[in-house]
Amino acid sequence: MLITNESEKKAFKKADELACNILKQKEVVIVTHIDADGITSGSIAKKSLDRAGIENEVIFVKQLDENTVNKVADRGKFVWFTDLGSGQLDLIDKAGLCFVITDHHIPQGKTPLQFNPHDFGIDGSYELSGATSTFLVSIQMGLNYDLVPLAVTGAVGDLQDLRYGRLTGLNRIIMKNGVKNGFLQAFRDLRFFGKQTRPVYKMLEYTYDPFLPGISGNERACLNFMERIGIPPKNCESWRRWIDLTYDEKVAMTSEIVKICIHANYPLKLIKKIVGESYILNGEEEGTELRDAMEFSTLLNATARYGYEEVGLKVCMGDRGSSYRKARSLLLNHRRNLSDGLKLVDEMGITEMENLQYFHAENKIMDTIVGIVAGMCFSKANLNKPIIAFANKDGDVKVSARATQRLVSKGVNLASALKFAAEKVGGMGGGHAIAAGATIPDGRETDFLRELNRILAKQVKSV
Repeated sequence: MLITNESEKKAFKKADELACNILKQKEVVIVTHIDADGITSGSIAKKSLDRAGIENEVIFVKQLDENTVNKVADRGKFVWFTDLGSGQLDLIDKAGLCFVITDHHIPQGKTPLQFNPHDFGIDGSYELSGATSTFLVSIQMGLNYDLVPLAVTGAVGDLQDLRYGRLTGLNRIIMKNGVKNGFLQAFRDLRFFGKQTRPVYKMLEYTYDPFLPGISGNERACLNFMERIGIPPKNCESWRRWIDLTYDEKVAMTSEIVKICIHANYPLKLIKKIVGESYILNGEEEGTELRDAMEFSTLLNATARYGYEEVGLKVCMGDRGSSYRKARSLLLNHRRNLSDGLKLVDEMGITEMENLQYFHAENKIMDTIVGIVAGMCFSKANLNKPIIAFANKDGDVKVSARATQRLVSKGVNLASALKFAAEKVGGMGGGHAIAAGATIPDGRETDFLRELNRILAKQVKSV
C-alpha cells in the first residue's frame, strides 16, 4: 500500500506490533460490536486467526460495560476487541485482561496494546473505521488482502463515506488497494440506497436524505416522475432496477433529481453529494444485497438488530446458503417493521421544540430500529430540525437522533450534543454528527430534551 505521511507510517508500524502479539497466541476470544462495522471487524479478525491456525471464538456485545468485561475475563483467554474497547480502557485494565484493541472510537487513554487512528492524528469518524482498522492488523498477520471487501463494507456501514461522498484517508488507501487487486470496483454513481435490488421507483420512494419534494414517500409520484422523463419503470414484466438502466437513462434521471434539489433551495454542498462513489464487491452476484457495500452493510445490520449477529458473521465468513437466506428473511422482516414503525409515528405525531422535534415510541417500536424510523420520518417531519426518538430499553430509555446533511452543514453535531445532554441526566451517549444515540434513566426525558434543545441552539449559532 502507498503510505503518504508520517502518521500513516506510525499507524502501520503499530498494526504490525499488534499482529506480532496476536500471532504468539494459541487461543483468542474476539469481542466485537453488533452493527455492520462490528460484524465485519469480527469476521476479519476470525478469518485472519483461522488462517493463522489460532483457535478462536467470537462474542458479540451491545456495549462494553463492567459486567461484560468481567465475564470475558473469567474465560482466562487472550482477547481481541474489535470496533470497541478504546472507550473502556479503565474497565479492561481493572479486569487484568491480556488483550489487543482495534477500534476507531475516541479513546479513553493510550496503551501500547491498542490500534486506534486517533492515536496517530487520524480521524476515526471518517478516515478509518473498526473494520478497516482491524483489516490493517490482519494484513500484517499474513496474506489477507482478499478481506478488503469486508473492510470497505464495514466502513460504509459506519457512514464513513458520508461526509465527502466517498471514502477518504486510510480508508481510501485500503479501498484503492482493493480495486488494484481486483476485489472491488469504485466509480461515481447516484448515492441512493437499493441500486442493486430495488425497483427504481421504490429506490426513489424511500430516499429521504436528501428528501425529494413531490417524490420521496409517494409511490405514484415516483412512477409518474420516471414516465415524465421517458424512463420506463418496467421492462416487459419486470420492474427495472438502477443497474438495469442504460448509462443515458442514469444521466437523465440524475440530472432531473439535481434540478429538484436546486428548486428546493438545497445548499450546493448537499446537492454535490447526490453523486459520489459506489463500491461494488466483485466476488458477489450482481443484483443481490451482497454486491454493493451499502446494501451489504444494511443486510448485516438487519441480522444484528434482531439478535442474529451470528447469522451476519456466517454470511461474512462465506455462507451463501442457509445463513444468507436467513439474513435476507431478517431484512424483509426489518423492512416490514420499519413500515409499521412509520405508521405508528404518523398516528402518535411528532412534537416540536425550538431546535428539535421528537416522539416517544415506548415499547411499540424496538429500541434497535427506532433510530432508522426516526430518519425515515423526515419524509413528513420538519427538515429544519433534528428528530429525536425515544424507546424503552431494559428499564432505561434508548435515545436515537437523526439529522440531515443540510443540518450538519449548519453546525449540528448530534454526537457531541447527545453525549453532553445524556451525561447531564445521568446517562451516556455518542455517535456521529448526523446520527447518534444515548441511554438515559427512565423519567429523565423532559430534562434531557431541555438540555439537548439548549445545546443544539448553541451549535447552530456558533457557525
